[in-house]
Amino acid sequence: MQWIQVYDPLHSWPLSTLVAAIPIVILFYLLAVRGMAPQWAAMICAGIAMVLASAVFTMPVAMSAMSFVFGAAFGLKIAWIVVAAVFLYDISVVTGQFEIMKDSVAAISQDRRLQALLVAFAFGAFVEGCAGFGAPVAISGAFMIGLGFDPFNAAILNLIANTAPVAWGSIGTPLHTLAAVTGLPLADLSAMTGRILPFVSVIIPFWLVRVMTSWRATMEVMPAILVCGVSFAITQFLWSNYVDSNLVDIASAAACLLAMLVFLRFWQPKTIWRFKHEAVAVSRAEQKQYTRAQVFRAWMPFLILTVFVLLWGLPTIKNTLNRTTTPSFAVTLPDGKPRPGPPGWDVPVLHGQVYRDKPVVVDRAPEAARYDFNWLTMTGTAAFLAALVSGLLLGLKPAKLFRIFLATIRRMRFAVLAIVCMLGLGFVTRYSGMDAVLGLAFTRTGWLFPFFGTFLGWLGVALTGSDTSSNALFGSLQKITAEQLHIDPVLMASANSAGGVMGKMIDAQSIVVATAATNQVGNEGKILRAVMWHSIVLAAIVGLIVMIFAYVIPWAVPHGMNFVK
Repeated sequence: MQWIQVYDPLHSWPLSTLVAAIPIVILFYLLAVRGMAPQWAAMICAGIAMVLASAVFTMPVAMSAMSFVFGAAFGLKIAWIVVAAVFLYDISVVTGQFEIMKDSVAAISQDRRLQALLVAFAFGAFVEGCAGFGAPVAISGAFMIGLGFDPFNAAILNLIANTAPVAWGSIGTPLHTLAAVTGLPLADLSAMTGRILPFVSVIIPFWLVRVMTSWRATMEVMPAILVCGVSFAITQFLWSNYVDSNLVDIASAAACLLAMLVFLRFWQPKTIWRFKHEAVAVSRAEQKQYTRAQVFRAWMPFLILTVFVLLWGLPTIKNTLNRTTTPSFAVTLPDGKPRPGPPGWDVPVLHGQVYRDKPVVVDRAPEAARYDFNWLTMTGTAAFLAALVSGLLLGLKPAKLFRIFLATIRRMRFAVLAIVCMLGLGFVTRYSGMDAVLGLAFTRTGWLFPFFGTFLGWLGVALTGSDTSSNALFGSLQKITAEQLHIDPVLMASANSAGGVMGKMIDAQSIVVATAATNQVGNEGKILRAVMWHSIVLAAIVGLIVMIFAYVIPWAVPHGMNFVK
């Protein structure tokens, strides 16, 4: 049973676009206006999407149902990251090490503005470079609550901070995917993205502090904001243009953290800013004093986490472990040769049966639908193993670790259900072609396409929850449209990824991860309303930057870049 996606079933693109948007509009209404629990909102909207997919877009009922099942199964892999990250955090709390971690950060600065820069922006970017897929928001969010941040503020700040690094998240996965679907050189795409986003990387630290406090209080820490943003942006530009596309975030975050630590040894704001409900900051003499060994022991779980996640993200290690432990990773053809395409088991009804068509792709092509249960090399497994190792090194017995893990699962059960349902909804819109219908509307903007093409990437991430998925979905469309409008395809493909990162803070997956990690399940609508305008304005800024590259300085678009070998 084969089915070709239909992009204008009502023979009127505005009307077809309006129908395609119905599930997303209702989802935002249920979350932001009605305050419905995300798992139930996602279930309702997934049902609506499946009905529309079959009744309007002619998708067979079995395919629309299997799309939801496939997405839900994929959602379990994302949920596993969050559960494992919170498990590690719970171990740190139970063993008392988190108190020492908090005090060690306070020793650098008790100023909440500077702590947000260090944890939400710099540390979060490091985790994004290693893992991605929700891990930065989960880990940094839990960390900031432990420091004393209000859970709502911690969620908002981490969602905003987890933007500029996303294009190179998880060891460069989004740009590798973009290069694969467009056929454009990876080096050029990384370099172009590395010429757009550094401007945003300077803005985001300022934006974070301004969200927390007044203009006057923001200007008081402007020197630290500049050190934070400029050190990150310069490294981001240099590494993406002249080194490689894999370790951009890790190198930029490391440079930022180092620059901040050195700078704050010689400079501190005149006043220590705290939230209104907090006690006055204590003097350095009143702070608890710990030895270097105690501080190292307290940070050890997160250091172990970084090592595990970084190693798990390296292609050589990941592929080796997958081939030896995961039956679904490599399937051979009758002649003994490896089967082409992504690894995994073929999803019944879906794999190779749903066809994307022009103008979304150059030639009609089947959509892959394979589920690779790569249980050992999942990012969540790396975090879980790091938690186990950390717990044992901190003196916990296996029985105690098991009880902590059960408590974590019990606390996260509704969050897991929400993530699973949200991914199910996302996969229904993807395989039915409704997301492509929404994207095609952006291609009708003529000379304004560089601006609205950036929002196409933003829409892709808002719908799918992933810059990688957005690039897979709209990368080819960006290239085709750019060539038709005589705009550089390298610029517009990169704009898809660069604009997409600003949609990360409003996608349903990120929001439910944020609420789960900060113990705010039920506040999804409130958080969505709070971050929506930040997402739109920042995406517009990226769109203006892309417009400048397209029409003012087109010579700055890279071609034939060669990374340092």
